[in-house]
Amino acid sequence: MRLPITVHRARLGATEFKVIRPARPPSHAVLIDRDRYLDVHLDRDAALRLGGLWALAATSPRALIHLPMRGNRPPSRPLPEDAAHRLDLVLVHHSLQFAPARWKEVRGRLGPGRPRTVTLPGSALESDAVVDHAARHHRENRDLFHQHLHAETLFMTGSAKVFRETARHFLDVAHEGPGHVPVHPDHPHFCTALHPNDGVLGDAREIHIRYREDWGP
Repeated sequence: MRLPITVHRARLGATEFKVIRPARPPSHAVLIDRDRYLDVHLDRDAALRLGGLWALAATSPRALIHLPMRGNRPPSRPLPEDAAHRLDLVLVHHSLQFAPARWKEVRGRLGPGRPRTVTLPGSALESDAVVDHAARHHRENRDLFHQHLHAETLFMTGSAKVFRETARHFLDVAHEGPGHVPVHPDHPHFCTALHPNDGVLGDAREIHIRYREDWGP
């Protein structure tokens, strides 16, 4: 998969931060804070690009990967009651030890960035990759996501392994969503989730990832 990106840099004191953004952030994607859990609504193109960014986070331990999306319009219908609580998304490798409290200042110092295209190997985007589910539930498992909210941004911090193994959720939405046939009126859209039972969430809330194609003009 070829993923067009822009690479930005910002300096705070003696520290320089590298920030990666998609060259064309998807407009049909929203991240909503629903209090008890988080909701991602997106179309096929956004699901593919977000899956690519998720996989890129596994191979970019020294960069912050930023998806600006809080200004996007939510899907047309049904409109979530709390769609006003929309967030940006930043993916962070845990080894960077980035403090989210610094994000607002970093974000404010970013320039236009330099365009690049990264090529993600097929192995990084395998939706049926073999996962040791039993190992995820071992007490020693450290491949977990942790979340922080700051400056209208959700920070997903995790290891290369957990980013790599969970990118498939977005690929599942891209592949299964467009042809999904509802089996119950309460669940009209294809949905998958990062769930506590999956053994990938540490200090983190559940994330529902929903395919939507009704975005309107």
